[in-house]
Amino acid sequence: MNPRKAFTNCGVRCLAATLVLSAWAAWAAESEQEFERLREAMVRDQIAARGVKDERVLRVMRDLPRHLFVPPRWQAQAYTDKPLPIGEEQTISQPYIVALMTELLRPQPGDVVLEVGTGSGYQAAVLSRLARQVYTIEIIPPLAQDAARRLQSLGYSNVQVRTGDGYLGWPEQAPFDGIIVTAAPPEIPPALLAQLKRGGRMVVPVGKSDRTQQLMVLEKSKTSDRIVGRNVIPVRFVPMVGQPSKK
Repeated sequence: MNPRKAFTNCGVRCLAATLVLSAWAAWAAESEQEFERLREAMVRDQIAARGVKDERVLRVMRDLPRHLFVPPRWQAQAYTDKPLPIGEEQTISQPYIVALMTELLRPQPGDVVLEVGTGSGYQAAVLSRLARQVYTIEIIPPLAQDAARRLQSLGYSNVQVRTGDGYLGWPEQAPFDGIIVTAAPPEIPPALLAQLKRGGRMVVPVGKSDRTQQLMVLEKSKTSDRIVGRNVIPVRFVPMVGQPSKK
């Protein structure tokens, strides 16, 4: 083989590969800039404009790449004001609801938080930026496995995912400073109340799927197991799957 010809052919191929990579890098950078712009608009127009004021929550929502927590076909709509399908007949909640529930939970840097309903892992990722440790339960194995891989690959090392029945909670890690439930049980699960630390709070949508549900905040007394609850807004969540524990 002619060395000059081999070198020339290699040079052409290398140049073509370099051009392709350069074009891809430029497209990726432009896409990321667009996602950043959309996140900024999402926080300004959907979240802050509707009353969420916690600057820590707003900052996390502004920084966290929600498009990486939805299937590729839905990434262009990741920052719109609506829930999106994530497979297995489940959805990721609209950004405003995620921000509102996080603000209502009031997670602090030293807190240990339980999430029931991992889904794609987005709510857990938000909480991981605000609390010390997040434990999250998902009853649908493929979703739990995908979320665990996604969270690990994106560097959310303080999130632990379990496949299991959220009605039972995570007793080995209880009590929790906060509990957030991202699917609607018909009634408040007693096991979750029992695993809430005194002085802790739970945010949970409650109600049957064929009726209006209420997003509730439940607070446990600092000195007893007395619970005080209040309704926040009517909502519509997918029903919580599992076996409700007996009172």
